[in-house]
Amino acid sequence: MAMSTKDSSRIRRKRAIRKRLSGTAERPRLSVFRSAKHVYAQVVDDVARKTLLEVSSLSKALAEAGGKKLAVAAKVGELVAKVCAEKKITTVAFDRNGYLFHGRIKAIADGARKAGLKF
Repeated sequence: MAMSTKDSSRIRRKRAIRKRLSGTAERPRLSVFRSAKHVYAQVVDDVARKTLLEVSSLSKALAEAGGKKLAVAAKVGELVAKVCAEKKITTVAFDRNGYLFHGRIKAIADGARKAGLKF
């Protein structure tokens, strides 16, 4: 099945972003993905090629919460910041993964900032 124009445009933007954005041990990359129903966020150390942590709207802490997609995305951002704090990660590089910075992507970023994560 061929990719839609919308998806191929996002992939092109994603590649352009990833050319200049990389995560290190000191400042890992916070990569976000959104599907029709859920949002996913993971913190990645690109130098060591390791995923340090991942949180999604399917996580046990958020699964029962429910609510509107925008509110759930903000909770995912707050939970990412909380887990990062437990792992002593204070700053990250935000990777919007080719998505426009509005809606659920912005809600994740705002939630993470509100909970104390810097980027």
